[in-house]
Amino acid sequence: MDAESLPYALDLVAGGGGRLSSEKKAALRASLLLLRRDYRFELVRFWGRIQGIRGPYYIAEGLGADRAGPRSRLYSLNCVEWSLLPPATEEMITQTAGLKGRFQGDPSYEYDSTEKKGEENERIYEEEGVPMIKEEIRLVATIDQIDKAVGIIPRSAFVKTPLGPVHENRNFEGLSLTEAKKLNSYFHFTEPVNLKNRTLLQKADLDPSIDFLDSLEHDIPKGSWSIQLERGGSMVVLRSLLWPGLTFYHIPMTKQHGYIYLGTGEKNIDLPFML
Repeated sequence: MDAESLPYALDLVAGGGGRLSSEKKAALRASLLLLRRDYRFELVRFWGRIQGIRGPYYIAEGLGADRAGPRSRLYSLNCVEWSLLPPATEEMITQTAGLKGRFQGDPSYEYDSTEKKGEENERIYEEEGVPMIKEEIRLVATIDQIDKAVGIIPRSAFVKTPLGPVHENRNFEGLSLTEAKKLNSYFHFTEPVNLKNRTLLQKADLDPSIDFLDSLEHDIPKGSWSIQLERGGSMVVLRSLLWPGLTFYHIPMTKQHGYIYLGTGEKNIDLPFML
């Protein structure tokens, strides 16, 4: 969510159960605008909040001219002081893959890496001196996983130039109400996977400038998204059942759209058995 329209956007998704106090909203808006100035970002967004046992992590991200390019992510414990997070790597994701349970809310907290390896291998890993895993690393990996799995945009909201960079589509005036109720009208805002496996015949009707991402209609498991009309049918809301806490909103026939995560940072691994 864009920093400038943050209070308004947060009110739109308040029906999802995640709320921020008026004080937090004001502090966030002011501090995010300062972040954009100090780090010289072209755009700063409030990504969301991951609730820990001792306290929450507030997450922001800064973007450059290429909206699909690398993003700088920062976290705060009080909505005022921000710390830059390192970029996510495959090693981080592998290290934290087996960690379960709630976040502690302390970035310096260390997880015992032997816990996720199994009790029978605990002695072996202790002898090898396996390093502890800081919660900050788990935070980086979790944010990256959520963004890749459920970070979404409406179709045509962004365009890919012939040279590669992705920019906001100035001609985008919003989806129609009919289109907004279909999963194929929304894309994952990350590197496409399914699109690369399509045949030339399947790509024949696609516009390469706007259909350069994977749509939600082929997500696995099927049924992992909930689409609802709110505010008298004037707003479409998508909620992820795979990562509970992720809410996306779009007001049809307008440019207003965005998503936010307000959850515990835990994936619903039981979803395939619940559908």
